[in-house]
Amino acid sequence: MSASSTTWLDTRSAGVLAHISSLPGRYGIGNLGPGARAFMDLLADAGVRYWQICPIGPTGFGDSPYQLFSGRAGNPYFIDLAELVEDGLLKESELAPLSALPAERVDYGRLYENFWLVLGRAYDRFADRAGDELPGLGSFAEFRRQNQDWLEPFADFMALKSHFGGYPWTYWPAEYRTWRPSMRAVLPGATRREADRQAFYQYVFFGQWQRLRTYAREKGVGIIGDVPIFVALDSADTWQNRAVFRLDPAGQPVVVAGVPPDYFSATGQLWGNPLYDWDYLAQTGYAWWIDRLRAAFSLYDIIRLDHFRGFDTYWEIPATASDARGGVWRKGPGQAFFTAVKQALPEARIIAEDLGYIGPDVVALRQAAGLPGMKILQFAYGHDAHNVNLPHYFRPGSVAYIGTHDNNTARGWLEAVPPELAQQIDTYFQLHGERSAWPMIRVLLSTVSRLAVVTMQDLLDLPAAATLNRPGTCEGNWQWRFTMVQLNELRRDRLPTLRDWIGTYDRAGDHAIVEYSEPMAR
Repeated sequence: MSASSTTWLDTRSAGVLAHISSLPGRYGIGNLGPGARAFMDLLADAGVRYWQICPIGPTGFGDSPYQLFSGRAGNPYFIDLAELVEDGLLKESELAPLSALPAERVDYGRLYENFWLVLGRAYDRFADRAGDELPGLGSFAEFRRQNQDWLEPFADFMALKSHFGGYPWTYWPAEYRTWRPSMRAVLPGATRREADRQAFYQYVFFGQWQRLRTYAREKGVGIIGDVPIFVALDSADTWQNRAVFRLDPAGQPVVVAGVPPDYFSATGQLWGNPLYDWDYLAQTGYAWWIDRLRAAFSLYDIIRLDHFRGFDTYWEIPATASDARGGVWRKGPGQAFFTAVKQALPEARIIAEDLGYIGPDVVALRQAAGLPGMKILQFAYGHDAHNVNLPHYFRPGSVAYIGTHDNNTARGWLEAVPPELAQQIDTYFQLHGERSAWPMIRVLLSTVSRLAVVTMQDLLDLPAAATLNRPGTCEGNWQWRFTMVQLNELRRDRLPTLRDWIGTYDRAGDHAIVEYSEPMAR
């Protein structure tokens, strides 16, 4: 059996990558309401079978979904506030400052200033009612009971963070630096109500999330979620589970995560996340990680496991370093980890994000784990001597992209390619002198990769200004949004072509691909 046939990926299908923050919405950022459903309608009508998103948790400084206050919580920014108006918890007039925010980008500063006041007001009115549920969302008390293992520590964490002026937990008084089940009883007075608010926000978020997921299933669209390999130091995850990480007695990291110099940055990327104590995790049967993945599969149909190579070897950087160049490679948990995952979650469908410097050992681990890897068309030119990202070298057991949330848009990339590569790229993708994403989309859909994913920016054929994230930079990221006008124009102008190509290249995702032929029917 070939390596390409050992993954779970046994149908040909297409997906679209668009983070929730990028969706149309009335209140300054994409949310789980009508804009999300309209987007889902478009995918279903085109025959697209998957919607891929970035992590959905609450973001901190820099607004990156890869630096979260919790890997289990949802981002309250994504709550559809219009539902709270319908439920009588808010007044439309109170949403005016949010409605005035830009529709084509996220202004995180103004969003922060206005959003939390409004959402806090909604909780206060809910609490004053002395009721227990909102229409269609079930019991708040039952939600807290079912999710208490992660929800109560998270709510305590956020309440204390607010109480201590937003400082990281490593700077809190010693008695609050380690979470314990009795923490709620010793919280300073006002923070108990804030903890209840935070729990309520999660109740609303996940109620709306499950409703949207049901809508997606009815439309035949699955959701590909994203699980970052690392968690933030300033997070409820680290605060609650200090033994899982390589921290000193004060909770400060001894070493941190990142990557060496690469395509994105000449000095590497210093992420700053605490690294795992893999020896400790192995002794527990990787219980913390398995619980994390199990929770992800309760929300998504497929997960993309970020920075897969870190399970083989990871870049260890001294916590005092100013950039990533002084790091060293260390061995990760390897196949033992994936064996434990397979035993605990035998039906898990995982995509390995195997980008960056990938040697044969990483490929061997991915194949042994039975996971499809990723191929990026933009990476086929200018820096990959082995050409593994050229479409004619793809293998069926892979997931193909033009670019991801970390890449330039296809149009922006085409407009910036060096002159010595421009003619080669023009010939390969049959651009005929144009700088449009759509010839690249056709090639992407035609590849043998079982799953092909297009970013929403490329469907809209947008220039570099629509890039969602520029790795190695701290400002101006995660802001791009599309509008209902753009969504409707895409439906009018491009939907027939996209639907035809999905049919032409057999990407309806409705039957398993087999590696044999049968006699023709008589």
